[in-house]
Amino acid sequence: MIQTTDLTKEFGDKTAVAGLNLQVKQGEFFCFLGPNGAGKTTTIKMLTGLLRPTRGQALVGGIDIQQNPVEAKRLIGYVPDHPFLYENLTGREFLRFVGGLYQLPEDSTEGLIEELLETFSIREVGDQLVRDYSHGMRQKLSFAACFLHTPQIVIVDEPWVGLDPKNIRFVKDFLRQKTREGATVFMSTHSLSIIEDSADRIGIINQGRLLHCGTLEQIRALVRNPGSLEEVFLQLTEDEVS
Repeated sequence: MIQTTDLTKEFGDKTAVAGLNLQVKQGEFFCFLGPNGAGKTTTIKMLTGLLRPTRGQALVGGIDIQQNPVEAKRLIGYVPDHPFLYENLTGREFLRFVGGLYQLPEDSTEGLIEELLETFSIREVGDQLVRDYSHGMRQKLSFAACFLHTPQIVIVDEPWVGLDPKNIRFVKDFLRQKTREGATVFMSTHSLSIIEDSADRIGIINQGRLLHCGTLEQIRALVRNPGSLEEVFLQLTEDEVS
């Protein structure tokens, strides 16, 4: 469902992502892990069509995101690390606006909006202006908007900021359930406990290069006497720097 070939992004003489070759299958929960500045968000912005690669190709659902952006984006649900929401709309109005962008039929969209507001526990604030939402409420509204058009590919970039432990667990379980239903999840996160609980495979990126990719067991097997995932991750990235 996601395939990159030599995907590269350069900003002047700085290479943010270098020759990324990656495949993520349908129904897979894939976690992207790396230090700050490793290239995770830049990769995600290329996968979602927000950045044009310097060279290389990104396919989502077999569609080139640069050649056929509208068709590709119909398959994608995206929750960025800092979601942009229209402050002077209510939660319900914002979801109706998103439904209009995807040209969803109004008669069926209203029921889905109510279902998503209820699912993410923000139905009671659905008629409040977004500018009055807490950060956690904004994040949950972003997730509701992400799933409004039933995406086949869900791309989330460090989605936990502002969520309390209860909601973090709910969102994690919700995403896991979506993969069981056939959706593909590509998630960038620093939360190693969530990776250990949920990831089918892990990709480790550092300094713009994909260092390792595999299951949790395969990643652990890369170091001698592996301890926690945190220790494994630190050793793998420190070895690369040295």
